[in-house]
Parts: sequence; C-alpha cells; structure tokens
Amino acid sequence: MLKKTIVVGGFTPFTTIDFPDHLAAVVFCQGCAWRCHYCHNTSLLDFKAETYSWQHILQFLETRRGLLDAVVFSGGEPTLQKNLLTAISEVRSLGFKIGLHTAGIQPDNFVSLLPYLDWVGFDIKAHFTDYEKITGIPKSGELALKSAQYLLNSGITCEFRTTIDTHFLTTESILSLAAQLAKLGVHQYVLQRCRISQYENLPVLADLLSKVQNFIPFTIIR
Repeated sequence: MLKKTIVVGGFTPFTTIDFPDHLAAVVFCQGCAWRCHYCHNTSLLDFKAETYSWQHILQFLETRRGLLDAVVFSGGEPTLQKNLLTAISEVRSLGFKIGLHTAGIQPDNFVSLLPYLDWVGFDIKAHFTDYEKITGIPKSGELALKSAQYLLNSGITCEFRTTIDTHFLTTESILSLAAQLAKLGVHQYVLQRCRISQYENLPVLADLLSKVQNFIPFTIIR
C-alpha cells in the first residue's frame, strides 16, 4: 500500500447531500489547475498543501463499514491526483460505492476512472466556448466537453450543475448552455447560486429552462 496515495486537503465524515440518496463521506483532494473567479474552496488550489493523512482516512472508513453507503472524491480537482484510482480501489474494497465531483479538467484520466464510479457530479462552468472567461485557462472548455461526452457515453448516473455568477453568466447564456446540454443528452441539471453573486430571477429562469428541455429532476440550490 502506498504511503501517500493521494494528497488530501479536507474531509467530511458524514453528508447526505454530496451523493444523492446516499449517506456518504467526502474526501477533498488537494490541488486544481483552474482559477475560477467564484471558487469557494480556494484553500484546496495549492497542490502542495496537505491537511489529512490518506491512511488515517482509510482507518476511519473501516469503522464506518455498514454505516455509510458511499465515499465521494471531491476537490480541488480529484482527477489531477496521479494515484486516485488506487485510492478508489482501496475504498471500494471496503464495500463503499464511489462518487466523484469533477470539472472534467483531465479527460484522459477521467475516462480511465469511469468503470470504477457509481455516480458523478459534473461541474459545467458555462457554454463550452466561454470557459476561459471563468477558468482563466485557454481551451479549458474543450477539455470539459470531452470529459462530459465520455461521462454521458458511459451510462453512469450523473448530475450536471452550474454555479450562477451574474458577472459572467446571463439568462441568455444559461439558456444556450441548457440547450447544448440537452443536445448532449443531459437529463439531470442543477443551478446553484454563487456565494459572491445574487441571482434574483432563478424561479423565472427555471421556467424558461423547462421550455428548452425537460430536465428531470431540475433543481435550483439557493
């Protein structure tokens, strides 16, 4: 067993909201290559920082067998961890289902993980041609689109969600994104309010989105 399988910057021992309909723990992987303006986990951006020992987390999970249903790997961006598959395999061997939160930064790594995942929460920033405005990284939308296609082709249960920062997203741009997601085959879509931005017209937007495509279920997180 590797001494440092993955670099962990945070850990939530119990949650009911990070893997739908499952009791789960969340492992927050350290490091992200993008710099989204509204990031609410800025402490996880640095690849070198480490707060938790992976081995200690495994020991804790041993005590939760039969009590928790799943473990979710979040971040930061978990697919940037070189040994993430090893960590996933160790958790699966304890009998837990595996969830993953990702923005699709590393398509090639992501597709190799898909056979070992039970659920994915996919963070869609904007229309794929507008990604750089949010991430600050050229061609980041191309990477996200490729990962999204891999995910949808895999048949794994998934949820796509967009954080609404009104400095970068308008009703029109979100409608355009929704139409694009519908065309790709997305069925479950969530809008979540940005922590630094207010969006008072979310109920109206929900009505507009329902006319574009019947996302089931469609959710707004205030």
